[in-house]
Amino acid sequence: MIFLAPSLILFGVFIFYPLIKSVYLGFYETDPFGRTGSFVGIDQYQQVLTSEDFRHALRVTFLFSLYVVPTGMLLGLGLALLANQRLRGISIFRTIFSSTVATSVAVGAIMWLTLLNPNIGVLNYILEQLALPRVQWLTDPDWALLAVSLTTVWLNLGLTFIVTLAGLQAIPEHLYESAKIDGAGRWSTFWNVTLPMLSPTLLFVFVISTIFSFQSFGQIHMLTQGGPLDATTVIVYAIYRDGFVFQNWGVAATQAIALFVLVLALTSVQFRFLERRVFYG
Repeated sequence: MIFLAPSLILFGVFIFYPLIKSVYLGFYETDPFGRTGSFVGIDQYQQVLTSEDFRHALRVTFLFSLYVVPTGMLLGLGLALLANQRLRGISIFRTIFSSTVATSVAVGAIMWLTLLNPNIGVLNYILEQLALPRVQWLTDPDWALLAVSLTTVWLNLGLTFIVTLAGLQAIPEHLYESAKIDGAGRWSTFWNVTLPMLSPTLLFVFVISTIFSFQSFGQIHMLTQGGPLDATTVIVYAIYRDGFVFQNWGVAATQAIALFVLVLALTSVQFRFLERRVFYG
């Protein structure tokens, strides 16, 4: 217990206490200073969780995750397969592919804010060279969420690449040698050897990528601030806006608890239905 005490204190102060406090605030109306007012019980939970604003934030969050998670996993897997080759100088490319893991959200968002600029951005320059019209990436409701998703994929790509590459390098070499002796081609080897042996890693990447997508905030705040027309208002940004902008701590706490339950439920479902497809060699 003495050795566990520092960790227990940190968990208690930064995880358990805020969680209990959020549940408590959800049962009370609060004033602009965060002080609890009258007790409203579950009425506030019912009112907030059935509101159109919360349902909109939920839809945006799921759509955002749908853009980010599969794209990030496919790109991470593709780069990991490339970087797993035994070639001279491949370590340089491994460093480049994993470099985003050392980039803060603030720096990455500023970089993409420049790239997505409608006048001087590189992406619009490329579109012009292809004789395509310019796109208002961050001010058009039809494109804003896609632009933020692209930024998020880039920010998370380094971690996805590193974890996937580690999983590839842990696959025993004799399995590939046996497949080669049996006459298996590249596609057959990938489908019957690489993917099954990599499935535990892919499950881990899928779970943490989903959690990260539901917790995304910094890049959204810096690029669009939830706009335009709430097109990028995910649940986390709605919590921030209700709590720190509108000073409505009870509503923010209610949404925070809803997000906690939602992420917990999604993680449980992922493990329950996907783990049976995982091969532990």
